[in-house]
Amino acid sequence: MGKEVAAAYPAARAVFEEADDLLGVALSRLCFEGPEDELTDTFNVQPALLTVCVALLRAIDAELGNSSATTGAEGTVYVAGHSLGEYTALVAAGSLPFTDGLRLVRERGRLMKEAGATNPGMMAAVLGPEEAEVAALCAQATQRGGIAVVANDNCPGQVVISGDKVGMAAAMDALTAAGARKVVPLAVSVASHSPLMQPAAEALRQAIDAAPIAPPQVPVIGNTTAQPLTTVDAIRKELTNQLTGSVRWTTSMQYALAAGVTRFIEIGPDDVLSKLMRRIERSAERQNVSDVATVKSLAESLR
Repeated sequence: MGKEVAAAYPAARAVFEEADDLLGVALSRLCFEGPEDELTDTFNVQPALLTVCVALLRAIDAELGNSSATTGAEGTVYVAGHSLGEYTALVAAGSLPFTDGLRLVRERGRLMKEAGATNPGMMAAVLGPEEAEVAALCAQATQRGGIAVVANDNCPGQVVISGDKVGMAAAMDALTAAGARKVVPLAVSVASHSPLMQPAAEALRQAIDAAPIAPPQVPVIGNTTAQPLTTVDAIRKELTNQLTGSVRWTTSMQYALAAGVTRFIEIGPDDVLSKLMRRIERSAERQNVSDVATVKSLAESLR
């Protein structure tokens, strides 16, 4: 993950070196070589993903002659990030320095892992029903005891739910009985974007409040509000709330579409968000940037 880009661009390699030095561990080696089970641990994967995404951004900037791809693009420009990706979006928008973002996501991962060990939970993908129906059935399951909430509204027909085992079992049974095409438990032990993350949110708030966040150079569409975050106070509130709140990704992308955005560029090691965008608006132009070839292709199109 990120190895090819780091080898090709000194600016990208410098991002990995900066992460290694700041964290005091060989995060770059973990990204490049694994082992996978260690890399995907919540504590490691959060700084790893931020580092890879920022390295890709720096590679794009290098191709463009060190002018920012985010602020240099023509037309309507927003940035957004799905869950953890919101930190990358803030770095891209000039609102959060990379090193401070790295400290925050390392602490975020530690606190989420700790909260998951104290209050074990689970998550499940629900295919078929729309978000409103899923939310209603989760609310009914919660009223009967336990916790079940919508964690991610990813795209029409794909919703992720989160909560404790009692509430989730009731919600999953109800969704299956209501005709959901699939209800698939995810291989996680942390109930992200649910009330079980409240201890992590409260502890992380202090670090968020202390971080040197600046007003973004371009609007950042927030996960929990699906509206632009234009002030420092709004950003701090969002970063705290998103640990327990739902990622309203469908609504966020619909906001961008309504504002006139026609091209969606995904920066990261996979094309998950590009595939979601295809379900949200098939006619939108989509591009994933994950390696040297796609970095060069994007830079060429922005020149």
